[in-house]
Amino acid sequence: MRDDSEMTGEAERRAATALQFRPADAGEPPARQLIEAMVDELDRFYGRIDRPGMPSADPADFSPPTGVCLVGWLGAEPVCVGAVKRLGDGLAEIKRMYVAPAGRSQGAARALLGALEDAARDLGYVRVCLDTGPRQPHARALYLSAGYREIPDYNANPAASFWGEKDL
Repeated sequence: MRDDSEMTGEAERRAATALQFRPADAGEPPARQLIEAMVDELDRFYGRIDRPGMPSADPADFSPPTGVCLVGWLGAEPVCVGAVKRLGDGLAEIKRMYVAPAGRSQGAARALLGALEDAARDLGYVRVCLDTGPRQPHARALYLSAGYREIPDYNANPAASFWGEKDL
C-alpha cells in the first residue's frame, strides 16, 4: 500500500502532465484575470504589488521578442500564469507566477516554473532570477528545490525577502 505522499506525488505528476502551456498577451484575458487575481491575493500580505515604486511588471515587459507570458490550461480552464521579462544580456526575470485555487496542490506551480525556464531558454537567456515575499514560504521552498540559489536583492522589491537565481 502506498502512503499519502506517494499518492500526492503521483497526482501532481498526472496534473502537471495534463497542463498545456500557451503564450498569451498579459494584458488580455485570461492572463490579465489570472494576474489580477494574484495581485488581489497578495494585497492582504504586502499591499498592492502593482503600485508605483515596485519593480516593473507591465504587459509590455512580457512581450516578444524579449519576453513571454504563459497561461497553463487544464482542459478548457486556465489555472496558472507566469511571465518572463528581460533584465539584461543573457539574464531574464520570472514574474507574476500564480496558480488559481482550482490548480493548486497538483504540481501546477512546478510545471509552470519549468515551462517559464524553458521559455526563457528559448528566448536566448542563460540565467533567470526571481523573488518572493516572506508570507510565501511555499514559493521559496519551490524555488530552492528547483535549483535556485539565494542571491542579494537585485531589484529593490520592498515586498520581497528572497531573491534567487538559476543558470539555464
